[in-house]
Amino acid sequence: MSEKNKLSLSVQYPDARLETLITRPKVRRWVKAALFAPAELTIRFVDAEEGRTLNRDYREKDYATNVLTFAYNEGEELNDDEPTRADIILCTDVLEKEAAEQKKSVDEHTAHLIVHGVLHAQGYDHMDDEEAAEMEGLETEILATLGISDPYADQK
Repeated sequence: MSEKNKLSLSVQYPDARLETLITRPKVRRWVKAALFAPAELTIRFVDAEEGRTLNRDYREKDYATNVLTFAYNEGEELNDDEPTRADIILCTDVLEKEAAEQKKSVDEHTAHLIVHGVLHAQGYDHMDDEEAAEMEGLETEILATLGISDPYADQK
């Protein structure tokens, strides 16, 4: 890996069952696919209770959401060698439920949420239609490189 996209990655699991399903090498591959600059990231999988608490405490939304990104140098101008720093929280209960509802594998949906979170960590957002279109386009391109179909295809 080039210095340009140097990655320091920590992956935290709530239980061993998930660690055997969504392995560290898979998570690393998905993160690297969406990385445009050096990064220090933590990917943490949590249950619905912790996901709800974090979403309520930090976003004032009282429900568990699929992914939360805490970008610690958001809005800062970073030098080429200065890493993006973020925690990306994935709620396993929500992502497993969504995968079943969308008739996707847990791997595919988790890859999508990780790519989404990594893009948020790097400053991408979807607050308006133009930003959403840009971010969704990037997600679709990145997921295609991973052999995963367009997650927004049924919404077009």
